[in-house]
Amino acid sequence: MRAKNTFYLLSSVVGVLIIWFMYESFNQPGVGQLEGEFQEMAFYRNENNTGPVKRIYAVYTSSENLEELEQYGKFMPHTKYGSTTVYFFDNVLNTPKQLNPNSPHFESTFERSCIAVYEKNAMGQESFRVQPFK
Repeated sequence: MRAKNTFYLLSSVVGVLIIWFMYESFNQPGVGQLEGEFQEMAFYRNENNTGPVKRIYAVYTSSENLEELEQYGKFMPHTKYGSTTVYFFDNVLNTPKQLNPNSPHFESTFERSCIAVYEKNAMGQESFRVQPFK
């Protein structure tokens, strides 16, 4: 009888742990939880799969909350020894549709509508700048 009770107890504990792990897996914070509107307009990723991966995003946003913009940048994927750059634009018509690997990554005509940039470099250091082209 004692072995049977131990089996039920351990089975219950394992069952609760599995349910808890599944709940935590499906309820991770993400971009969808941010209040502002975010629309990815352009994306560039280099073809290098053996070295540093360079990701560049151009994102239109209606949000003026700088904390939300920075949080959006933190949610974007980052690869060890790679870099991630997210440019935020406040005008959907003045957001680049194409990005290139060389800085400034888009035509200078779009610079005036860029309201912020989030960068995470190869060493994991983050920076967030408001009005980077002014």
